[in-house]
Amino acid sequence: MEIFRVENLSFKYPQAKSKALDGLNFSVESGEFVTLCGQSGCGKTTLLRLLKPELSPHGEKEGAVFYRGGALEDFDRADTAAEIGFVLQQPESQIVTDRVWHELAFGLENLGLPTEVIRRRVGEMAGFFGIEEWFNKDVEELSGGQKQLLNLASVMVMQPKVLILDEPTSQLDPIAAADFIYTLQRLNRELGLTVILSEHRLEDVFPVADRVMVMDEGKIAAFDNPRKIASALKKADTDHPMLKALPCAVRIFDSLKSKGDSPLTVKEGRLFLEENYKSDTKELPAEKPEGSDEYAAKLKDVWFRYEKNTPDVLRGLNLSVKVGEHYCILGGNGTGKTTSLNVLSGLNKAYAGKIYVLGKRMKDYKGNELYRGALAMLPQNSQSVFFKNTVREDLEEICQALGYDAETTKAEISAVSQKLSVDHLMQSHPFDLSGGEQQKCALAKMLLLKPRLLLLDEPTKGIDAFAKLNLMDLLKELKGDGITILTVTHDVEFAALSADRCALFFDGEIISQDLPREFFSQNSFYTTAANRIARSLYPKAITCEDVTELCKINGEKNA
Repeated sequence: MEIFRVENLSFKYPQAKSKALDGLNFSVESGEFVTLCGQSGCGKTTLLRLLKPELSPHGEKEGAVFYRGGALEDFDRADTAAEIGFVLQQPESQIVTDRVWHELAFGLENLGLPTEVIRRRVGEMAGFFGIEEWFNKDVEELSGGQKQLLNLASVMVMQPKVLILDEPTSQLDPIAAADFIYTLQRLNRELGLTVILSEHRLEDVFPVADRVMVMDEGKIAAFDNPRKIASALKKADTDHPMLKALPCAVRIFDSLKSKGDSPLTVKEGRLFLEENYKSDTKELPAEKPEGSDEYAAKLKDVWFRYEKNTPDVLRGLNLSVKVGEHYCILGGNGTGKTTSLNVLSGLNKAYAGKIYVLGKRMKDYKGNELYRGALAMLPQNSQSVFFKNTVREDLEEICQALGYDAETTKAEISAVSQKLSVDHLMQSHPFDLSGGEQQKCALAKMLLLKPRLLLLDEPTKGIDAFAKLNLMDLLKELKGDGITILTVTHDVEFAALSADRCALFFDGEIISQDLPREFFSQNSFYTTAANRIARSLYPKAITCEDVTELCKINGEKNA
């Protein structure tokens, strides 16, 4: 039975030159788990919001959306509010109350349900999601993973027929993200709940999806069983950029030109390798450390807490970043990673320890000296750096603060916008851009400061795999320009491909650091899917490219 049917759906935002959606036709069966993916700005979020009347964007709409056999627009808003649940990308954007229990009850209270019904439903969902231990907490005390789980529980307490999620794991660490996806799988299988999920991180969602829709410039490039998506994309375009975004098992299978349906999970990928490839040569050439003997950033025994009577967030942190290297910090939500960047950038002040930036004590930088040609930081929420009506006006503001004349301002903005390929976005309102586009424009603003030390907090959040590869090329180029980069990230694949050194943050301090192959090959969870797949044959392989190369070097068993 169809729960959604979309016919000739097109949508165009006001004053936009092209359509965000262009003639979509598809249906979703009741109880299906459908995953949407595609490059940033391909129309995923627009489509999802058009399936939820309360969140439908303003613009020109053509075509029709049918829900449970009737036109979606004809349903009572109270019915769609309860029956079509929606979880947003940023956890904080959806939370509206101060306490966990109140957040769970809020939607039911607005529907006017009796108190005993509200208490029963809230208690049931709190138990299912394991929320009892933080049921009475203030929502501000929760980690990012807990906030997103609370958002999901607050939607599920309404007993929806459809659950729509727009990149819900983008701010979660790998373990929390996997747990979140597993919860969605349980809801789908145990309750028969229809799930429509938009994601860039496809490693965990492909194995649980019934079908995958790949979108491209407002159209559907492929809509098929996840095991057949790679071949479907190749039929449409031999060089389709989304081929690089598919789960590691799929990419390895495809790169080795194997026939049949591809493996999806780590288990299936490992079995495929063990059954088909030899392991005589187990290692690739040794990695060489990057960077000089000088340090661009150094924290010695740094302690920090947000308030006097609260626990320490940084607990004797020691961190050294060499000039010219890209250093990546990984770790769970709430361990202190972002706080360490805030302390290094001067946004927060440590109460003990020593901090050096480019060989100079932090306390010796006067006024705005630290942010002029020395340090710049791209925050996790890229929207927070925008204050004007257009991207160009925001970039001009930075140039004015630096004292540039009109001609220099024009030249500097032109250079940075071309370097980041955002010159076509200059007249756009920052908040009208996709997450990936916002990220690039925010980075452009930071680069105008001419930093020698660049701090990045979750730079791959909300961007697709193709944009991620472009970002890695850009960071390599920035390193070539003499910029040292310190990145906090949950994206282990990004760190494995781009970092010179990686570190694990836990309980307010760095507990381990090493070159990428040594670092990831010794971890069980904070490692790449490629390493988990190939570890039994090739222990030091940490990327899909590593695995493919070693398979080709060692050869097939039956060759």
